[in-house]
Amino acid sequence: MNKDLHKPDKAWQAPDEAPFIQIEGVSKDFDGYLAVNNIDLNIYKGELFAILGASGCGKTTLLRMLAGFETPSAGRILIDGVDMTSIPPYERPVNMMFQSYAVFPHMNVDKNIAYGLKKEGLAGSEITQRVSEILELVQLSEFAKRKPHQLSGGQRQRVALARALVKKPKLLLLDEPLAALDKKLREHTQYELMNIQDQTGVTFMVVTHDQDEAMILSSRLAVMQEGQVIQTGTPREVYEFPCNRYVADFFGTINLFNTQVIETNNEVIKTRCNELDAILFASSPDSHEIDSGITIAVRPEKINLSREKPSAEKLSVLQGVVWDLGYYGNLSIYRVKTKSGQIIQASAQNRIRSATRSLEWDDEVYLSWEPTSSVVLTE
Repeated sequence: MNKDLHKPDKAWQAPDEAPFIQIEGVSKDFDGYLAVNNIDLNIYKGELFAILGASGCGKTTLLRMLAGFETPSAGRILIDGVDMTSIPPYERPVNMMFQSYAVFPHMNVDKNIAYGLKKEGLAGSEITQRVSEILELVQLSEFAKRKPHQLSGGQRQRVALARALVKKPKLLLLDEPLAALDKKLREHTQYELMNIQDQTGVTFMVVTHDQDEAMILSSRLAVMQEGQVIQTGTPREVYEFPCNRYVADFFGTINLFNTQVIETNNEVIKTRCNELDAILFASSPDSHEIDSGITIAVRPEKINLSREKPSAEKLSVLQGVVWDLGYYGNLSIYRVKTKSGQIIQASAQNRIRSATRSLEWDDEVYLSWEPTSSVVLTE
């Protein structure tokens, strides 16, 4: 069996250059509460890097230390080779875009964007030119004389982005930048944000708790838990190859099964899941001792649903009834209840245009998946 099945195809490789941002052993202690715990992280020039984690994991504290609003209790942060520890926020080559956007309500778009340049004492002609260029970049030239209350949420978001970028920072920090937008506008703005980042070449660092947003936006991401970085990688690497149970469960939807190894052969592990009274198979290049406990994880889209029992060898096969189902237009979500009472989630693309469903509530079904679709987790 091909060992490449167990690792990311063309896994991300660090560029042959010094990291643009170096976070070295950084911790932040708030009166005995360790919000950030000994983080080491390298980010490279031009990346759109996302920090992903649940509320309270330390991601915003890390962002604030990069901006200079908080001082590390230990460790250091270097930006473009310069130690930022003793440099105040206003002297750092960093700008930050807040979730609230914080645009000035009494100023029009033009003046909002120019505000920071005027505070720096730039000549009027240069301010006019830079504001004009950034307005064109964010497609707001025709709205230059409008005030924030005359703009949509997406337009106000672009004003805040333009104001942050017009100062030409080396690093732009974005704290939940799209959280205030509705779903459709948020999806549209994600692509706009990526295009702007690509055109400017500025390194972006985005903090979010939204897994879908992190996957769409980032070239690479880090998952945080309790003040620590648990895993870094491309969105595809982290989604398909989570390093432990926490990342697998947090990053997207996944089914988890506690099993015991009963046989290994040619990199295929045969396991027993006592809770389901079933045999499950997984591919793994690592050796696993007989009777050792492992978790098998499988994503909903990897599971096939059928009315007839599959006959192929070395398939993981479970039986149950459709307990819940949801129609999302492009796909359908099925929650299947097994005889043991465990709920397993599977999804299927709606490729055929039809007003009726192929499966309904209480239908008896078989769920099956290939060994290569199983993720083996030992932590």
